[in-house]
Amino acid sequence: MSHEAPVIGLVEDDPIMGESLAQRLALEGMKVRWWRTGREAVTDIRRTRFGAIVCDIRLPDLDGEAVFREAVQLPQAPPFLFVTGHGDIDQAVRLMRSGAADYVTKPFEMDDFLMRLGDLLQPASTADAGLLGISPAIRQVEALLCRVARLSSNVLVTGETGTGKDVAARFLHAQSGRATSPFVAVNCAAIPADLMESELFGHERGAFTGAAQRHLGYVERAGEGTLFLDEIGELRLDLQAKLLRLIEGRTFQRVGGEREIAFRGRIVCATNADLAQRVANGQFREDLLYRINVVSIRLPPLREHPDDIPWLMERFFAEFGTRPGTSLKGIGALAEEAALLHPWPGNARELRNRMERAVALALGPWLMPGDLFPEHAGESNGASTRIGSLEAARQDAEKRHILRALAATGGELSAAARLLAVGRTTLWEKMRRLGLSNDG
Repeated sequence: MSHEAPVIGLVEDDPIMGESLAQRLALEGMKVRWWRTGREAVTDIRRTRFGAIVCDIRLPDLDGEAVFREAVQLPQAPPFLFVTGHGDIDQAVRLMRSGAADYVTKPFEMDDFLMRLGDLLQPASTADAGLLGISPAIRQVEALLCRVARLSSNVLVTGETGTGKDVAARFLHAQSGRATSPFVAVNCAAIPADLMESELFGHERGAFTGAAQRHLGYVERAGEGTLFLDEIGELRLDLQAKLLRLIEGRTFQRVGGEREIAFRGRIVCATNADLAQRVANGQFREDLLYRINVVSIRLPPLREHPDDIPWLMERFFAEFGTRPGTSLKGIGALAEEAALLHPWPGNARELRNRMERAVALALGPWLMPGDLFPEHAGESNGASTRIGSLEAARQDAEKRHILRALAATGGELSAAARLLAVGRTTLWEKMRRLGLSNDG
């Protein structure tokens, strides 16, 4: 545990239970913020960073699920430990599938409760935060980002379009000691070339025609935070030279200015281009590549970690399905199966866009394949449809479901069994029959 006492959010309307938990957590050296209603919790979670949230599912206004779905949309969403009665176990399991960390059932042993809460309070450098995905591939990326967050080195994030390079950069910033400072994102491909220098470094009044007043650029606005340069491969060669001077000298000048201004921020770059090939073609400076590529992090395309597809669908459904005017109940199993068969050339961004459209235009209470892929509506047995035996389909779905549970619990068999609502022995036997191991 870190040297500073973690702040625990407690959402509990029962005064006896709430006071008992608050006192015990305080005795364990934790700071506790206790809310009696879900609405109070949602308001406070938006303003304060918490180490974890302990949340009852049944509350007098919002239920625990509504509190959770509000909180997970924040860039620094805390892990949730739900407290539930036996009648709410199905809801607790569904919440874990949507990204909640764990749950305990009333009545519970205090030692077991404290152990589970302690698991959520591991330092960011070692804990499986589970904010980017549940697959082993994405967990490795997340763990690397957490380790790099402690450093001040420049970072280059690579990956295909739509893999979430900006999301990874924001996660890196949130896990770092710069989290309370600005995160300034710049799309180098979106700003006209003749305006880029002024937008990046700022300008003094009268520096050029139309410069009626001083303008602070992205570099200066980043302060001691993170300057995120997306599509860095599109930066002009002359601006590449100025960026190199910024990195090496840690100072810059506004356009039309003479005073050197100190830069104390961190630079994170991203690209979907092959920068080594651009260097070979004379389109990118080799010395700049060395400077920005101190630590390289590759985001895999969605087709390489399909276990995250249902998880992402749940996250996007939670985002879009709660908007006013929507009355959807959830994602149909057929829609999930269709999503797992799709190649996703646009990666997570394509999935998000398809989910937003599907939620807005769905015709029934459950999302179906035609809602996600309207271009294939009416197709029955096309070449893209793979038909196997019903038993093979059942085993394949069961295998994927177990793998997702194992990934979500870091391979802990008992925790995975609780998530799947089966006994530990039953889960072990199913894994043995399906040829699965929990060491991944």
